[in-house]
Amino acid sequence: MEILYVLIPVSVLLVLLILAVLGWAVHRGQFEDIEQEGLRILQSDDAKDPDER
Repeated sequence: MEILYVLIPVSVLLVLLILAVLGWAVHRGQFEDIEQEGLRILQSDDAKDPDER
């Protein structure tokens, strides 16, 4: 039963850390254009102009 005095605060700190990292990622724009990244993978590099390389 005494282990709960350790596990509950550790769990709360872990949740706060996860929320802080998620908030940081949202604030830095990591989730701005999710669809474009999926389409970028499917596009061929051959379709680009030779001058862009």
